This record gives sequence, C-alpha cells and structure tokens, in this order.
Amino acid sequence: MKPLQGIKVLDLTRVLAGPYCTALLADLGAEIIKLEPPHGDDYRHIGPFKDGESALFTLNNRGKQSLVLDLKAPADLALAQDIAARVDVVVENFRPGVAARLGLGADTLRAANPRLVYCSISGFGQDGPFRDLPAYDLVVQAMSGLMAGTGEEGGGPLKTGESMADLIAGLFASWGIMAALVNRDRTGAGATLDVAMYDALFSMLTTSHALHLYAGQLPARVGNRHPLSTPFGCFATSDGQVVIAVLNPRQFATLATLIGAPEAADDPRFASDETRTENEPALKALIEAWSQQLSTEDAIAALSGAGLPAAPIWDIAQAAGNPHATARGLVTPLPHAVLGQAPTVGQPVRFDGEKPVSATAAPQLGADRATILRELGLETIA
Repeated sequence: MKPLQGIKVLDLTRVLAGPYCTALLADLGAEIIKLEPPHGDDYRHIGPFKDGESALFTLNNRGKQSLVLDLKAPADLALAQDIAARVDVVVENFRPGVAARLGLGADTLRAANPRLVYCSISGFGQDGPFRDLPAYDLVVQAMSGLMAGTGEEGGGPLKTGESMADLIAGLFASWGIMAALVNRDRTGAGATLDVAMYDALFSMLTTSHALHLYAGQLPARVGNRHPLSTPFGCFATSDGQVVIAVLNPRQFATLATLIGAPEAADDPRFASDETRTENEPALKALIEAWSQQLSTEDAIAALSGAGLPAAPIWDIAQAAGNPHATARGLVTPLPHAVLGQAPTVGQPVRFDGEKPVSATAAPQLGADRATILRELGLETIA
C-alpha cells in the first residue's frame, strides 16, 4: 500500500508548480482529480510534442484523472464545490484572490469541509506588497538572490537551466500538504497553506544566507567553483573538464601528493579552506598543470583511486542512460492512451526499498468525468 493511498486531491492547478506538486502526491498513491478548463491545462499546448502529446504535460501530470469544467458556468462551479466537499486536499495556483472570487477560496471550501487541507501556490504569496507581481520562474529567480550569485566570475547574472522556483515551490507544497494531513489526523482540523515561489527559492540559498546574514558579504559570482571552499569546482583536462571536490586538510594533502606537489599541503596560502579560497587562481593553476596532461577519464580514475571525490560532467542523456540510473529506476515507462508507453521521471524517495511511482501516465483531456463523479457519489450529474 502506498503512503497516500485513500487521499483524494482536487487539483485546480496548471502549468508547472502546482502540477509538479500533485504529481508527487500521485506517485505516493493519492487520487488526483485534475480540473481543467475546456481548452485544457496550458501545458497541453506547449512543446516539445510526440504524436501530438506535450512532453511537459505528460511528465508533470502522471497518475491523474482529468475532469473538464467551465468555472464561469454556475452548474460547473457548483460541481467543483461539491467535489471539494468530498476530498481531503485542494491545490490551486490562481493569481492571489482569484479562487476566492470564483467561489473556490479557502474560507468557502473549508466552511463546507472543515477537514480540508487547502494549498495555494503563487509567485509571491497571498499577502505582502509583491503579491500581485507576475508569477514567472524567471521573475522569481531574478528577485530571490539566486541569479545575482550565479554566473561566471566577472560576468553577468545567470538563471539556472531549469525552472527551479516552480519546482521547489511544488516540492514544498507537497511537503506542507503531507504535514497538514498528519496534523489533521491528530486534531481533526484541516489547514490553509500559503506557498510562495519567492519564499521557497529564497529559503534554499543556504550559502548566500551564510555570507549575507553572518559574514556581512554579498555572494560573488564564481562560475563553477564553490564560493566558500577550494578546490571545489571544475578543472580542465586534455579533452574536457573534471569536477574535484576537496574539503578537509587530509583530502587536500592527498590531492597535493597525487598532482606531484606535496609541498602545497604546507604552503601558507593553502593551509586552510579559507586561505585556499583566497588564493584560488594560484591553486587552480597548480592543479590544472596536472589535470591538463590527462584525459577526463584518466583524471577521474587517478582521483578516485586516491579516494578523492571526482566526477565527469554529463549531459542529461548520460545522466539518464548509465547503469546506475537504470538500477535506481530513475526513468519509468508508464502506460499512455496515445503514446503507448510514456517515459516518466517519478518522485525519488524509496520506502522500504520500493520507489512509489504513479501507475499510469498523464490523462487525456476530460477522459475521467464519469469515473470521478461515480466514485464521489455524484453520478447523477454525469
């Protein structure tokens, strides 16, 4: 039995943060009723496409049932409210205030269903001066401090390659929902959760917080090396780059011996992690005088043989297609009505050695209306 078996969720979300949240819940066994407008979730119309099916929609809506309702139509709105009265969780990511105006706000739905866990996901939260700013991942990355501390040394700020604000907000939303469900089992009362992409991403910037709040410094852009520890980054080889992660004095002494410079371990410039960071250019030159004579494969073999953390830089195909990823089941094919089998990346946590993942891929638009209404005792409306 999966951890969330028996939990029913009304999913009013679209695009990424909300659907990612509910996909994680679906993996753990929750029944997700995805309410979509007549044209469907926006992600159904965003590529890349395979056989007419959106890859982004398919990946982020696995294990759900689809019900089409037009919330501007009184009968459909009433049906949505009836469903909310029969579920354990409602998740929405409308602009702040929109759900309440529609008649699907937390106060309205929890008055009818006091055990309801109601989760709102937005860009900047349900209150505060920024609550009405556009909830785009790029906007949140720009304002959170993440972009300012990301980029090459001497270069401009950079966003990450993925929509991290959306994904982290979805992750925290699923975490908060499960905590609220545990508390409900203890107290009998539901909860109203306010998850902001801004808050969620800001909370993850631990190194930046250490520099700003404790050292009184603004994080500098340092490219692929660590801002506080050295050598902890990328180093050139004869055919690419190798990642080396050295943190303590014992590891550094081992590295110094390996690269043919044992005296570096006693050099005052490299005596501590802090001084090594202060003298990073000199230390990098010393290491690359060794690493550039080797291929990436040979450099990794030498470093690993000495017990030092090292790695190649892989693309997504290499990350997904290696034997370890296969053994860990990182990509799971799920049955799909159009694609036959849809490759899916499910939640990563193993429970007693098992990795729960949804049994089915994303639903076709509106395909589950009869099933949903019958299971909720609302079949007379079908």
